[in-house]
Amino acid sequence: MLLTPRTIRMGTALVAAAASTALLAASAPPPAVPLGIGDRLFPHLGNPGYDVESYDIALTYHGDNKKPLDAVTKIEATATATLEQVNLDFSHGTVRSVEVNGRPARFDTSDEDLVVTPETAVPEGAPLEITVRHTSNPAPGKEEGGWVQTKDGLAMANQADAGHRVFPSNDHPSDKALFTFRVTAPKALTVVANGVPFLKMRHGADTSWSYRTLHPMATELAQVSIGRSAVLHREGPHGLPVRDVVPAKDRKVLEPWLKKTPGQLTWMEGKVGRYPFENYGLLIAQARTGFELETQTLSLFEREIFTEPAYPAWYIDSIMVHEMAHQWFGDSVSPRTWSDLWLNEGHASWYEALYAQEKGHQSMAKRMREAYRASDGWRAAGGPPAAPNGPKPGQKISIFRPVVYDGSSLVLYALRQEIGTPAFERLERNWVRTHRDGTASTADFISLASQTSGRDLQGFFRAWLYGKKTPPMPGHPDWKSTPVGTAKPVGTAKPAKG
Repeated sequence: MLLTPRTIRMGTALVAAAASTALLAASAPPPAVPLGIGDRLFPHLGNPGYDVESYDIALTYHGDNKKPLDAVTKIEATATATLEQVNLDFSHGTVRSVEVNGRPARFDTSDEDLVVTPETAVPEGAPLEITVRHTSNPAPGKEEGGWVQTKDGLAMANQADAGHRVFPSNDHPSDKALFTFRVTAPKALTVVANGVPFLKMRHGADTSWSYRTLHPMATELAQVSIGRSAVLHREGPHGLPVRDVVPAKDRKVLEPWLKKTPGQLTWMEGKVGRYPFENYGLLIAQARTGFELETQTLSLFEREIFTEPAYPAWYIDSIMVHEMAHQWFGDSVSPRTWSDLWLNEGHASWYEALYAQEKGHQSMAKRMREAYRASDGWRAAGGPPAAPNGPKPGQKISIFRPVVYDGSSLVLYALRQEIGTPAFERLERNWVRTHRDGTASTADFISLASQTSGRDLQGFFRAWLYGKKTPPMPGHPDWKSTPVGTAKPVGTAKPAKG
């Protein structure tokens, strides 16, 4: 991703005491317990009973990335059931007060849930406005993710289940919402967040920056960057605003890579259609994370991926496209459950490999053949693509295994072999158009693939997505899979987390 009367002498006193005890019992809230929406991989993630429409998150950063930020999170939602208690996902911060629909509310914690008891139950269908005053602690804890401490400030890395380590939320991708960020920081620093800026105000030694998204977003994709940054602007296809956030001292050394983004966007649009959001760009952080991440409209990258001479240019280009492809696959079309992760990573790895082939002369067929050889081992180690094994204890991002990267792009390769390139390309465009700004499941993909190809593909997908063994590859009967146990992703020196 917890609390008996004395005997009184006679008659009326006894009656009065009994009545008083009954009133106290009636007013006491039920015990705080963690809830969840039943996600197979993260059972306590997300919460039932309400649908979030928007978050308004105010953060005050005092200039020290090891100390808690002061924060106020306002949530606008609709109750989908009568609620005597409301569970929010939140941990790694201190809650100071909670209001529900403008009235003070009781609150308690249980595991990684903040359990709120309003003065009166919220009826089904009624507005649910929650205001939480809290801290947001960037110090590392026993769980992974949330704030990333950079050399000059902070950034966010909330995938898969760490948004609630930064702010109270319904932290599951099935409940997307609009976001507003209002961040106050020392005036020497620059703040950038998802979406578009709409207000910047200087007051004394601080500056307040405000951003809002124009499209709904999953909590795992939230991004706030605070640091000594330069914000570089250029234009993408159709006049799309492209902004990059980089360490100010590195703008020249990074420019040869950053200027490639408009062309990569044009290439992606040629494959799957118009870019789905209000802007795009790269956030390059001075931090060691071990991954790159598709935070919505502002993909997070380690600085070293662009400065490490061991990485060939085609590889860096393809990793840039991997995170860009996620803006369509994973961000605009988000997974209904975390078992649908293969739809995100399989597609991002697919377009990573396709770009490497078309622009970097790296054979996709060779990469897929190597993936096929390793596929049985990946399935044995991590489960099949659409039913991955659960995360290891204390290592929640361990669901990002090879089987959901090249192991899942291998499924797409097999699908293209099975239905032909024209039908496959129609499917890809139909998928992102049909489910734009929403969530979708593996069953939705199977249904649309069958509809687009004019064939019942249930059996094909059952074998490829859920089988313990890799099925024969259409058109390549000579391909063989060898169990390899802990095989690494093929063609990728350092796989992207997101």
